[in-house]
Amino acid sequence: MTCLAASGALLDRTSAAQLSREMRAQGLRLVLTNGVFDLIHAGHVAYLATARSFGDYLLVGLNADASVRALKGPDRPLVAALDRAAVLLALRPVDGVVIFEELTADALIEAIQPSVYVKGGDYALAADGRATPLPEEPAARACGAAIRFVPYLPGHATSELIARIRG
Repeated sequence: MTCLAASGALLDRTSAAQLSREMRAQGLRLVLTNGVFDLIHAGHVAYLATARSFGDYLLVGLNADASVRALKGPDRPLVAALDRAAVLLALRPVDGVVIFEELTADALIEAIQPSVYVKGGDYALAADGRATPLPEEPAARACGAAIRFVPYLPGHATSELIARIRG
C-alpha cells in the first residue's frame, strides 16, 4: 500500500498502522487526531485544516457509535459512524479515517504510532493544569509523537448547535 493509495480512505487499524510505518520509512509525518465529529461544522473544518498543517497525512480516529453513547449519552451520536466517516473523508484536510471502539484513543495511538498527535484546546498537558488533562498523553509520549493543541473557534461547538436545534 502506498500513501497515495490510502488517501481519502476508510482504513482499519491494521492498514492505518501499516501506512504509518511506510510513511515513517519515507521520512513523512502522519498526523493523528480523534473525536466524535457529530454534526460537522466550521469549527471542525478549521481544526482539521490546522491539524493537517502539522504533517504530510491527516488520519482521523473516529469514535464508534457505542463509544459515543458512552461518552456523550444515549441520544448521541446524531449521525452514525459510517456517515460521519463519509463526511470527514469529503473534507480537503482529511486523508483517512479509522473508526475505533474504545473510549480513548490510547490503543489507536499505540497501534499507529503517529508522528504528531493533535487535540483541541480544551485539553492540556498534565503539567499545564489550565484545562482537562489529555488522557492520551502517556500513549503519545511513549511512541514519540509530538503533541499539538488547536484552539477552538468560539461559538462553534456541537453541543451548542444541538442545544439551538432542540431549543
